[in-house]
Amino acid sequence: MTTTALARKPVRWGRLALHLGCLAALLVMLYPLAWLLATSLKPADEVIASLDLLPRHLEWSNYSTALDGVNDVSIWRLLANSLLIAGGAVLGNVISCSLAAYAFARLRFRFRGPLFAFMIATIMLPHHAVLIPQYIIFNQLGLVNTYWPLILPKFLATEAFFVFLVVQFMRGLPRELEEAARIDGCGPFRSFFLVVLPLTRPALITTAIFTFIWTWNDFFTQLIYLFDPEKFTLTLALRSFVDASSTSAFGPMFAMSVIALLPIVLFFLAFQRFLVEGMASSGLKG
Repeated sequence: MTTTALARKPVRWGRLALHLGCLAALLVMLYPLAWLLATSLKPADEVIASLDLLPRHLEWSNYSTALDGVNDVSIWRLLANSLLIAGGAVLGNVISCSLAAYAFARLRFRFRGPLFAFMIATIMLPHHAVLIPQYIIFNQLGLVNTYWPLILPKFLATEAFFVFLVVQFMRGLPRELEEAARIDGCGPFRSFFLVVLPLTRPALITTAIFTFIWTWNDFFTQLIYLFDPEKFTLTLALRSFVDASSTSAFGPMFAMSVIALLPIVLFFLAFQRFLVEGMASSGLKG
């Protein structure tokens, strides 16, 4: 018994060290969020002068100022604009990437291999390299200062990462299901919509989560295409909030940052249980 107890001690200490290490890493990752929440309740002078995490005086007026919006545009209008762009991007990526992935994973056509390799190679292409050509095209079409440049490319399967993610998931699905559907008279489109698409839900939800987060936090692309304050998103409003004031209104800016984080947190919590399964891309499990 003594030998067994001594043999188990290193295991218990190892688990304790592992848990303490994970807890320390969690605190490090959560500190920026805690700092943001605390700073949103600080007066403007305390934001600059004090390095303390907790505010000495709670300035609740920061949130009331943030809720008033910027440039005579209410925060509800800014929130609606952000939701419109993010929702359109999610819908476009889910539809187009699933169709493109089905073609690469299941259909046989000429140059499928080279086209798939070319698509994968575009992942390494910087976003800024295609931004100028895209801007010229949308400017010639008269779509600048509209939401179309931010939504329309998502319906053309331009996100190679998500196409690759869904392709890997579909390749793990048993072909017998589609063969049975084909025997029952289903063509490629019916097999896709009735058989493959429902089974690909984890990968599609993963695509939706990352698309929503990346689009919601996108600042540079929205800054390039949107000029009218009425069409601004919450991300653009954060910059405009500081520019619109002659003083350094850091408190209201951080308060608006907290408000801008809420939809992302709620969206993630609603679909987090599908995230790990979708990223694993392992298909069906017996």
